[in-house]
Amino acid sequence: MNPVKAAAAGFGVAFGFLISWGQFADPDRIREMLLLEDLYLYGMMLSAVIVGTIGAQLLRRRHTRSVLTGRPVDWETPKLGARHVVGSAIFGLGWAITDSCPGPIAVQLTQGVPWALLTTAGVLAGVWIYLRRSSAAGAA
Repeated sequence: MNPVKAAAAGFGVAFGFLISWGQFADPDRIREMLLLEDLYLYGMMLSAVIVGTIGAQLLRRRHTRSVLTGRPVDWETPKLGARHVVGSAIFGLGWAITDSCPGPIAVQLTQGVPWALLTTAGVLAGVWIYLRRSSAAGAA
């Protein structure tokens, strides 16, 4: 296995473990968060966003190169568009209906949670619809 894929697999396993340990895969905890009854998950997400943002900005400012690929740490920030608003609304609706999002769904699958199969089917259907629409728009 190439080193980039091996690192991605390792980070994926660690991320899944941390999502489970942090209770991000617990539908009851997610529902309580969405109903604003428990702010624990919001605090966890906010701290992750703050640490990640600061870390990424520092790496970018120092012109750091990726350890695995050697490419500079950099990104482009696209202008806010309708696709972002629509996509976030669809994502939020899916989150509200299923009490989960893609990361926790993967964790639920590995934990053997039966309804995660239905949620996964919904995610895959959404990706399929998006890809079909994208290819149809590109062909037009």
